[in-house]
Amino acid sequence: MTFYQTSPLTLPRIITIYFAQGLLFIFFLFLAYKILKRDRKRLNIIFSGFYISAIIGILINFIYGPIDIPDIVKILNFLTNFGIFYAPIFLVVFDLILLKSEKVINTAKQFLVFIIFGIAMFGMFILLFIPGCGVQIDGSEVSKWSPVWSPCFFLYVMLIETIGAVIPIYYLSLKIYKKFEDKVLQKKWKFFIYGFTALAIFMYGIFISNTLNDGTFRMIMGVIGLILALGGGYLIYYGVGRSLSK
Repeated sequence: MTFYQTSPLTLPRIITIYFAQGLLFIFFLFLAYKILKRDRKRLNIIFSGFYISAIIGILINFIYGPIDIPDIVKILNFLTNFGIFYAPIFLVVFDLILLKSEKVINTAKQFLVFIIFGIAMFGMFILLFIPGCGVQIDGSEVSKWSPVWSPCFFLYVMLIETIGAVIPIYYLSLKIYKKFEDKVLQKKWKFFIYGFTALAIFMYGIFISNTLNDGTFRMIMGVIGLILALGGGYLIYYGVGRSLSK
């Protein structure tokens, strides 16, 4: 293991991890609580899973923030990425159930989707051990304890998220939208789509920021990303979460 003298907790990282992400953590926790308080039927649990998965990822980020052992940081960073980037698959399954019903998309099929996407996401961990194809995160001048993605890591995560989550969510959401005859329901569903769009832009912004490793872009993306994440998370809840009945 390699140790660096540079402290992981610089002022910008403290603000990013414990203030900005802390605010997002509390907000998503509140929304998940609101959804599950309404009812804990399977549809509600799956929908809340979108928020809970992201919450787990952010929580792990809180834990490894002060750690200055690169090998441990890389593993915990993988778990953070897994939690956050796994979250959209819950919306895919949620959309499938709304479109086809729970009888068609039964428990076995739901778990199959979760497992397949999880295996694909686990590929990120394998890439960490391929020279020149992983993530650099240490106290060196290159990363300064911020994750720096290699081009192949960027492409892998980009393809998994786009093919496995983003495209299916847009495709299924538009089909659901067209099925609604009630204008009020259509309007609410639009908020769901707008919210997911905001979060997708935020997600791709993180991908680009981690790959470019430019301090100015990281700072700008941090501010814009927080707004997109808070707004997108709320719009998804406003469009669907508030309408989930008992």
